[in-house]
Amino acid sequence: MQIHSFNKTAIATLLSLVVATGCTTTSSDNATSNTSTDSTETTTEATATEVRYFVDESGYAIRGTDPVAYFTEEAAVAGSDEFTHTWDDATWRFANAENRDRFAADPEKYAPQYGGFCAWAVSQGNTAPIDPEAWKIVEGKLYLNYDKRIQKRWEKDIPGNIEKANGNWPGVLG
Repeated sequence: MQIHSFNKTAIATLLSLVVATGCTTTSSDNATSNTSTDSTETTTEATATEVRYFVDESGYAIRGTDPVAYFTEEAAVAGSDEFTHTWDDATWRFANAENRDRFAADPEKYAPQYGGFCAWAVSQGNTAPIDPEAWKIVEGKLYLNYDKRIQKRWEKDIPGNIEKANGNWPGVLG
């Protein structure tokens, strides 16, 4: 995992908080791939007025998944390098030009909540990466989770977890 602009103490604190919230996995697929050079994760910098988005090793938000497709196709659809848009220091990929143009016209409508970090983790006062397949639209807003197991925890009290996450965001960015 590659993290920019954090000191060693902050990294250790972040990792211990992720483990404490359960936003980890014990499967060998995820546990080992998260430490490989293929899965290096970065985040963009945040100031008091801007939001930082979780991006993968290629600089893509939502791991290159089309954010508009969650709303229009009700599915996680891979985006294409042919259709991209840069917004809030993140590159967003889209399945087609129409989705790219919809996003560009109103990014707040389609961008995931909490900077694309795991909604469960944010509700617990932390951040964690996401699996684009672990998602839900609630009241017209896109929420992502670390994986489907964590999503089940989040879904046990969606209104309560959203309320807690809203109170923690963006303070969890440090």
